[in-house]
Amino acid sequence: MNDIFEKLTNRLLEKNESLSYAQARSWVELLWEDTEATYAKSGRYNGAEVTENLVSTWIERHGGQLHLIQSDNPKYKHLLNRDDHLKH
Repeated sequence: MNDIFEKLTNRLLEKNESLSYAQARSWVELLWEDTEATYAKSGRYNGAEVTENLVSTWIERHGGQLHLIQSDNPKYKHLLNRDDHLKH
């Protein structure tokens, strides 16, 4: 799983130079967890490969703008809403 997260994080960093590595990784984990939880609740979870494809698609379509979103999620707020991260 770590290899998949690393690959998705690096792809997001390619799409968005405004994110630090920690922010990009947080976004990948947030998108992953939200996708799996949503599909599991609906009874339509189809495995990690489908989740990877969905997260990858969202990164391709929206990755360049993710730094503009402010999060209220306490699990990620301290990582996503900071401007003092070192950029890659």
